[in-house]
Amino acid sequence: MADQRRKPPTLKTIAELTGLSLSTVSLSLRDGSRLKKETRDKIAAAAAEVGYVPNRAGVRLRTGQTNVLTLIQSPANNTIDYTRQMIEGIGAHLSDTRFHLNVIPELDPANPEASVRYVLQNRTADGLILTHTTARDPRVQLLTDAGFPFVCHGRTEFYTPHAYHDFHVERFVELAVQRLHEKGRRRFLLVAEDDGTTNFAKISGGFHRAVARCGNLGEVATDTGILVSPNTARAFGQSLAARPDRFDAIISNNELATLALMGGMADEGLRLGRDYELICRQTTELLPLLYPQIDTLGEDLVATGQELARLLIARVSGAPVETLQTLHEPKPVWRSG
Repeated sequence: MADQRRKPPTLKTIAELTGLSLSTVSLSLRDGSRLKKETRDKIAAAAAEVGYVPNRAGVRLRTGQTNVLTLIQSPANNTIDYTRQMIEGIGAHLSDTRFHLNVIPELDPANPEASVRYVLQNRTADGLILTHTTARDPRVQLLTDAGFPFVCHGRTEFYTPHAYHDFHVERFVELAVQRLHEKGRRRFLLVAEDDGTTNFAKISGGFHRAVARCGNLGEVATDTGILVSPNTARAFGQSLAARPDRFDAIISNNELATLALMGGMADEGLRLGRDYELICRQTTELLPLLYPQIDTLGEDLVATGQELARLLIARVSGAPVETLQTLHEPKPVWRSG
C-alpha cells in the first residue's frame, strides 16, 4: 500500500504554485527586502496557503545561522504584564522577517550568565535580548567578549558601547517633578526599587537634580525590602501616612508598588489630590481604571519590544552598535486639574 502521508511543502512547491523561480522564492523567504512588495506578498501568501515551514536544521547547515532570536526572561515578579507586552511587540516586528522568537528563563538568578552561556555554547540563536541590566552586567561582558549580537532593554556603564533601548527615566523624573511643583507641592519622595539595575542609578540621580532645580526638598525611598511585595509596599504607605512631616508629592516607577502604596495611605485616611499628589510610570491601563484622576507618564512596552527586535536584527546584520542606542520618551498623561 502506497504511503499516503502528505509530504511537507518545499521551496519548489511554492515556486510551482506562484510561477516564480526557485531563487526568487528562496530570496523572498530569507530576506526579500530587494524584491518588490507585490512579489514578497505573493510568495508569503503561497507559503501560508501550503503551510511551508523552513527547515531550520538545513538553514543552519547552509548558512551557520538559526534565524532565531532569543529573549532571556528575567525572574523579576514586581511588574504587571511586562513579559507578555514585550513578547507581543517583538513578535509583531518579527512577523515580516525570517526570524522566529524563543523565550528562555534565566536559569539561575544567582548566576545570570548561565542562560547566556547555554545559547553561546549550543548556538541556538543568532542574537539575544537582555532585560533588567545592571551597571556592570556580567551577561553584557560575556556577550561582548564573545562578539555575539545582543541588545539590552536598559543601559550599562561599560566603556565598550553596545546596542540598547531604554526608557528615558531622567526625562521621566524631570517631567514629574516639574508637574508636581507647578501644582504647588513642595516635599518630594521618589519610590523606586533599588534592584541593582542601571535604571535605579539614573532615576535617582535625575530626581535629585530635578528637585534641586525647583528648590524643593526631596528624598529617595531606599529602605531595603519596602517594595519586595504588595504587602510590604502597603505597610510602607501606612508608615508614610503616619509621619508628622508627610510628603505631599510622590513619584513612583512601578505600577504594582504604587497600587499597594496608595492602598496603605488610604488605610490611614489620606486621599489622592487632597493630601498628596502622585505621578507614576504607566505601562498598563490598571492605574487610571482604579484612580481616574491620577497623573501618569506612559511607557509603551509593546513599542519597546518592537524597537528591541529592530535593533537586534540590525545588529545581527552587522550595523555598528553606536547607531543602535535609542531611548523611549515618556508620554505625559495629565488627568487632574
